[in-house]
Amino acid sequence: MSKAKTNNSIKRVVDIAMTVLLLFLMAYQVTGDKIHEWIGVGMTVLTVIHQILNRKWYGAFTKGKYNPYRSVVTVMNILLLLSFALTAFSGMSMSGYAVPFLYGMAPVSFSRRTHLSMSYWSFVLLGLHLGMHIPVMTAGLKLKNRMKNILTGIFTLFGGIGMGFFLRNRLPDYLFLRVPFALLDYEKAGWLVFLENLLILSFWAFIGNGIAVIFRNSALKTEPKEDQIR
Repeated sequence: MSKAKTNNSIKRVVDIAMTVLLLFLMAYQVTGDKIHEWIGVGMTVLTVIHQILNRKWYGAFTKGKYNPYRSVVTVMNILLLLSFALTAFSGMSMSGYAVPFLYGMAPVSFSRRTHLSMSYWSFVLLGLHLGMHIPVMTAGLKLKNRMKNILTGIFTLFGGIGMGFFLRNRLPDYLFLRVPFALLDYEKAGWLVFLENLLILSFWAFIGNGIAVIFRNSALKTEPKEDQIR
């Protein structure tokens, strides 16, 4: 296996691990304080590793032309990184188990509200980020139109159900700091919490996929034909 393929495989493993850990982080009522904090530390470590693996992307940040698709992807990546960073910072500022020596880096009242909002923004942005990579990841698959339509229908169904849970669980209130704390149902079965979060993530992945398709098609229409053949 070539070095490039090895790096891509490692990136995918890290991406999957980050997605799984984020689902656990969003299930606070299932994990509890202590496990939640240690998972947060693991997520922070994976985020740093992810940035190191993608150092070439940062090296090309100021190079080349920025079409609408590249611009949207760049903005999305920056926002996701900032939300992860603020979530980690505010979480460590309230830590009582994993990194208690960092407790009080910022006022607790500020950290609570910031952590609540930024954790849900990280969740939403990661869903969009994953969705925007779906066209690239599926480009090499040779699927018949019927199978494509079936998969699209299933993806749309999951996304619609996820939107319902997104609104029912009052996530917009957390995103925009309308409430100072999360109203979690501690009586709900653990598997149902994970399922709902996965469906909500699917909803934002569905949106991200739609954005990617629109902007990629727009970029292909505006680029010279010789630049489209790659």
